[in-house]
Amino acid sequence: MTKSGILNPQILSLLARVRHTNAIVIADRGFPFWELIETVDVSVVDDLPTVLQLIKAVRANHNFTQAYMAKEFQKANFKHVQEKYAKALKRIPVKFEPHVEFKKRVPHAIGLIRTGDTVQYANTILISG
Repeated sequence: MTKSGILNPQILSLLARVRHTNAIVIADRGFPFWELIETVDVSVVDDLPTVLQLIKAVRANHNFTQAYMAKEFQKANFKHVQEKYAKALKRIPVKFEPHVEFKKRVPHAIGLIRTGDTVQYANTILISG
């Protein structure tokens, strides 16, 4: 039995398949369903869990070297929210791009983890190093 770290077997299985240069998507509650990639839905209620919580959990045992977020995140959220994401993604370069371009990356990911997050444009793509 797993005693610490990520306990969800579907997330563990997904992460076990992430290799060098592979991507995973951590999405908010409103992110569209992508039929062609595995989706692990861990949403419970609004903001449980959050994208930030998942980022922190997956970073504990994985080396991510690049992240992508929608440019709209910067316009839609207050500075203190942006700072929380910057802290969670510390030492990972983040490229902000239009949401339309961001969504074009999604089908190439190993999988998607959907949260209950209500932060606008909180969706994050993490690239494995």
